[in-house]
Amino acid sequence: MTSAAGVMGTAGQANYAAAKAGLIRLTKSTARSCAHWGILVNAVAPGLIETDMAAALSADMREAYVGRGPAASGSGRANEVAEVVRFLASEGANYITGQVIHVNGGLYM
Repeated sequence: MTSAAGVMGTAGQANYAAAKAGLIRLTKSTARSCAHWGILVNAVAPGLIETDMAAALSADMREAYVGRGPAASGSGRANEVAEVVRFLASEGANYITGQVIHVNGGLYM
């Protein structure tokens, strides 16, 4: 799991954004390294999802996310992220590797 912050950056959270950006590079490098063994490596990058972490955000930080993307009129739900993870773990994703799947209502595209 990474985050939209890993590709967009987040004011006041440089450490978090840098860590998530590192996971994106790790995903792509590991996918290349493990492909010859048939190992698939992908990442999911949620945007603002209703979690305990999102509940702890200040009103200013929430406002910075809400409404920025075409479908981002609010925040996503954990089950929406879980469905993407489920798909990536299924046989339907056998030809997907080295990808970052964004689940963020169009916040980052």
